[in-house]
Amino acid sequence: MKVSVDEIKKLREATGAGVADCRQALEETKGDQKLAAEWLRKKGIEKAEKKADRQVKAGMVFSYIHHTGRIGAMVGLACETDFVAKTDDFQKLGKELALHICASGPANVEELLKQEYVRDASKTVEALIKEVIGKLGENIQIVDFRIVKV
Repeated sequence: MKVSVDEIKKLREATGAGVADCRQALEETKGDQKLAAEWLRKKGIEKAEKKADRQVKAGMVFSYIHHTGRIGAMVGLACETDFVAKTDDFQKLGKELALHICASGPANVEELLKQEYVRDASKTVEALIKEVIGKLGENIQIVDFRIVKV
């Protein structure tokens, strides 16, 4: 099936995936944007699983303070390179994880990964991280987190 540049552009804007991946997804799904987005998400998760053993030696610490000022959270998020740590997708993930931790209060990283993501109950925190891994092409791991309540 021939895929138009406009269809690729639309899918790329919606998912942030690469041009070649968007073209392949649209070809595989016969131009269906929803199915193509799901195909890309699954491909990203597969990529993430292959990268799980790679060493993480860069990253950043992110924080979130609730508007009441009575609870806050910090999370250490690690990746393979400083370049990825500075990307908008990594920054957004770090901030979203800090917010999620503040809202849900998990006891440890394992519990956190299994929780439903507070902004989208259709996916877990682990799935959210794997989506970003698939997009950025590097292993990403939560190193540690802390919650402070007053």
